[in-house]
Amino acid sequence: MSTPGVTPKTRYTGIDAARGIALIGMMAIHLLPATTDDFGPSWSWNLFAGKAAALFALLAGVALGLSSGGVRPKRGIQLTAVRWSTVVRALLVGSLGLAIAYVDMPAFIILAYYGVMFLLAVPLLGLSARALFAAAAAFAVLGPVLMELLRDHLPEPGYDPTFADLFADPGKILSQLLLTGTYPAIPWMAYICAGLAIGRLRLGEWKTQVAVLTAGAGTALAAWLTSALLLGPFGGLDRIEAATPGMGSQAIGDALIWGTQDYLPTTTYWWFAILAPHSTTPLDLTYTIGISAAVLGAMLLIGHAAGRYLLPLAAVGSMTLTLYCAHLLVLGTGFYEDQPELSFILQVAAAFAFALIWRTFRRQGPLEELVGKATGAARRRVLARAETVPTTENGPNPS
Repeated sequence: MSTPGVTPKTRYTGIDAARGIALIGMMAIHLLPATTDDFGPSWSWNLFAGKAAALFALLAGVALGLSSGGVRPKRGIQLTAVRWSTVVRALLVGSLGLAIAYVDMPAFIILAYYGVMFLLAVPLLGLSARALFAAAAAFAVLGPVLMELLRDHLPEPGYDPTFADLFADPGKILSQLLLTGTYPAIPWMAYICAGLAIGRLRLGEWKTQVAVLTAGAGTALAAWLTSALLLGPFGGLDRIEAATPGMGSQAIGDALIWGTQDYLPTTTYWWFAILAPHSTTPLDLTYTIGISAAVLGAMLLIGHAAGRYLLPLAAVGSMTLTLYCAHLLVLGTGFYEDQPELSFILQVAAAFAFALIWRTFRRQGPLEELVGKATGAARRRVLARAETVPTTENGPNPS
């Protein structure tokens, strides 16, 4: 039974499966060694560093795109209802991030940043796919520039902000969440906007799924080639080394693999040519948007052709908020921290077992259900209030 005025939701197995991959990738980065025995990057670092979180963010945008009407963006009171429900979602997810940060753990928490991204997305929920792709490009280019221009004038960020930090120094926390933190919301809106735009497409059609896969792979390849050309034949590495005397060639080479230790240096805009994880350069954002879109397109295609094979992964992906928070809490206990591979295997196995068992009884994960009830109530409240407003032939009666 559908609620009047509310568009029934379509659940794509491929989207849930992609979200499951993102969760496993985040767990791998938090748990598995980043280096090999010879101090090179490990397989988990090469595969997931900077990419798993980007996939999470892009998929959050896809979910917003679908909830705000998909191919036909909502208008009028329907759009207002979606916007208010998104505000509620932002506050709940952001508050959860601030609360869970009280647990000491060796990982950066993305949830508070997500809350800010959702708030920034509220004005964009009525835009078309074309406008959203343009917005993604603008955030990908201008966001890093804004970071570089303001970074030397903003306070140093802390680790993961808590409620106490927010009330003690709101300006510092706001700048951290928007520009200086691990997942800065303003440049990361490129992922949200790209996901929103993808959510405006006909994702149930295989032609669209192929297009998302090929466009994503092509975008990633173009960004990688551009970086390689700028750093190599165009002399970018030499220019970076000349402009950054505090770093030698070895340190700069390490930065290309691991990212810079703290911030991207502001010595030269040639730093924007790198693709290092979490460097938040225009090319890094473009590259990881492309990879994320390619993963999503591939999962949608597999889901379209043989969705039953994705059901276990999709079950995990359908409750990533619950499983991500549980993973963070387990991480804070130091569970088998001296045996990272075993800890990873056990936590991933537990996530699959819980998701598959829970899905036999409930459609959503525990936290997803709580957030869903709150956002649904907000949406229904807006629609109900609109129904009580006297109307004339031309719209609401001003009297």
